[in-house]
Amino acid sequence: MKKVTPFLMFEKNAEEAMKYYVSIFKNSKITSPGSFEIDGQEFLVYNGGSYFKFSEGLSLFIDCEGQAEVDELWEKLSDGGEKSMCGWVKDKFGLSWQVIPSVLMKYLNDPDPVKSKRVMDAMLKMNKIIIKDLEKAYNIK
Repeated sequence: MKKVTPFLMFEKNAEEAMKYYVSIFKNSKITSPGSFEIDGQEFLVYNGGSYFKFSEGLSLFIDCEGQAEVDELWEKLSDGGEKSMCGWVKDKFGLSWQVIPSVLMKYLNDPDPVKSKRVMDAMLKMNKIIIKDLEKAYNIK
């Protein structure tokens, strides 16, 4: 089976972007002048000029272990970029990220459609995802 590797085209700051991402994520490293890894996932980067732009049609999903990790990555990735709804941020390079706690996916996939809908409704009102608010929605009796 072929390995799928994200290839990110930056205007002119691919090296700066690699250094930025490696400074934010634990278990990350620059592996060559045009590639880096986050938790074993390889990314290729290239300076492609102003022709290529990122859009929200592609985002990188971060499965966070808890609120502290959500808070940290939300702040770091949005620094110089934009905070949005439902856990989305756009970093200073224009790349979109979803900063999502694992528990959200668990709750949304609950076999009880009433519980999962309450969680979805709560999430849709959030910018940064707040786990305790998801838990409240999930546990309503």
